[in-house]
Amino acid sequence: MNRSAYAIAVRTVVAVGLSVFAALAAAAETPAQLAGVKVVSAEEAKRMLERGVPVIDTRVAVEYEEKTVKGAKSVPYREKSAKDVKFDRSQDQFDLAKLPADQNAPLIFFCNAGECWKSYKASVVARDAGWKQIHWMRGGLPEWLSKGLPTQ
Repeated sequence: MNRSAYAIAVRTVVAVGLSVFAALAAAAETPAQLAGVKVVSAEEAKRMLERGVPVIDTRVAVEYEEKTVKGAKSVPYREKSAKDVKFDRSQDQFDLAKLPADQNAPLIFFCNAGECWKSYKASVVARDAGWKQIHWMRGGLPEWLSKGLPTQ
């Protein structure tokens, strides 16, 4: 193979590799919507929290202790399943008993947004277990912090 053909081959392999990487990275993002769950902004979540709606931090306890939404309750979603809408919930652990007993009352889930699927999965599991007013702060703690909202 001559030098020019080799350079073209290398560029092609790099371009294909980058395309595959970009597709995988995009696939790792949580969906923008979730059937039966209302997606809310950080500002909406703050207004709801001020009205007494429970805000559930689904991140691991260490992250919660480091910094969280002021007034949030820690209910970690322990995930081992794939970061995918068709995740296998039997591989994960989420203690529904730590959620408010009234399944008709609203509640809000959040995590670290983007590639963090914990609050998405918690929303699905709670919705499927009978909670009817689930709100998902998809932007998570990063959005909350970007708005300068209170933390603890």
